Amino acid sequence: MSRFWGQMIKSTNHQDYQKLIAWLKKSRLEKGLTVRQLGELLDEPFQFVSKIENGQRNLSVHEYVQYCEALELDPALGIKILR
Repeated sequence: MSRFWGQMIKSTNHQDYQKLIAWLKKSRLEKGLTVRQLGELLDEPFQFVSKIENGQRNLSVHEYVQYCEALELDPALGIKILR
């Protein structure tokens, strides 16, 4: 069986995942939102946003889409970062 993508990425330390999170954080800052304000938009505690931005927690696909929607971003743009 051939592997097209290679080994699954499960770590928040992977460079592609870090680029994605950096894009989300940059977008948050460009919109002038604090982690607390984004947390409120997501109906989550600010620690949720902080842990994601600090690489202490992974985003599920569903959470990623909600995160993008809260920041008024197209989730497809972030997928391009991963590719």
